[in-house]
Amino acid sequence: MELRVLNYFLAVAREENFTRAAQMLHVTQPTLSRQIAQLEEELGVELFTRSNHNIILTESGMILKHRAQEMLSMAEKTRQELLQGDEELTGKICIGSGEFQATRLLAQIISSFSEKHPLVQYEIYSGNAENVHDHIERGLLDIGLMAEPIDIRKYDFVSMPVKERWGAWVCADSDLAQKEWIQPEDLMGRQLIIAKGEFLKSSIGKWLGDLNTQVKIIATGNLLYNEAMLAENCLGIVLGIKLNCTFEHLRFIPLYPSLESSTALAWKKEQVFSPAAGSFIKFLKQYEKVISDDKI
Repeated sequence: MELRVLNYFLAVAREENFTRAAQMLHVTQPTLSRQIAQLEEELGVELFTRSNHNIILTESGMILKHRAQEMLSMAEKTRQELLQGDEELTGKICIGSGEFQATRLLAQIISSFSEKHPLVQYEIYSGNAENVHDHIERGLLDIGLMAEPIDIRKYDFVSMPVKERWGAWVCADSDLAQKEWIQPEDLMGRQLIIAKGEFLKSSIGKWLGDLNTQVKIIATGNLLYNEAMLAENCLGIVLGIKLNCTFEHLRFIPLYPSLESSTALAWKKEQVFSPAAGSFIKFLKQYEKVISDDKI
C-alpha cells in the first residue's frame, strides 16, 4: 500500500464521489478509479459499495479508513522529524492529556520550552487515560499526561505536584446543592454520570464501597464539558475532578471522605524520539526540580 494511494482512498471516502475526489486531488477520474480498483485487488476486499449517485464505505473500507489515517499521520510525523535542522530546533511535539488541574502546569512547561525553541510546534490530543495510552503505544503521541499509577516497566515519567480533587457536579436547584460535602449515602438511588471505564475498579467505585450497587449509572463519558451538559439538563449527577472552569447551572461539591488522585507526564522507555521531543523530555526532567505547588 503506497501512501499516495491511501491518500486517494481517504479522499474518495470523504467525498463519497469519484469525480469530486479526483478534482480535489488534481487527477483524472479514470486514474483515480484505477488506483482504487488496484488497491481493492491488492487487499482482496471491496472497499466501497457503489451506486449511480454516490459510494459508501464497506465494513472493510471503514477499517482501512481508520488505519490509513493513522499511517498517514505517522508518515507526516516522521517526515517532520527527518526535516529537523542542525542549527535551530524545529519540528512538532505530540502531547496527549486528560482533563486535569495539572494541565495548567503542562501549559506552563510548554510555554517555557517554547521561549527557548520558538520554531517548535505542538499538537495537543485530548482524551481519557485509555485513549492517551493507546496513542502513545501506537507512536502517535510522544508524551502523555495521565493519572497515576504509571507502569514503570514500560514508561519513564515525571510526577506532577498537583492533587486532583474529586467531587460531584450537581444542578444548582438540586436538594444536594447546599451541602458542604457529598458522602456515599447522599448518592443512593441517584442517577450518576461518570468517566468511561470499569466502574467497580475505578476511584469512584472504590469510594462508594459497599454502596456502589445502590446507584444507577445513567451515562458515561470522557470529557467533562459533555457530561456537564447532561447534568445541566437534569439527567444525573456528574462525579469527576474539579477543573479550572465553572458551569452556570451546576455546583461542584467535594466528596467526603476526601478523594484525591495524582497525575504524571509519561513517555515510553527506550524509544527513539525526534530532536524536538527528546529536547522537551530533557527540559521536562530539569523543570521537575523547580516545579512546586506555589507555582500553580
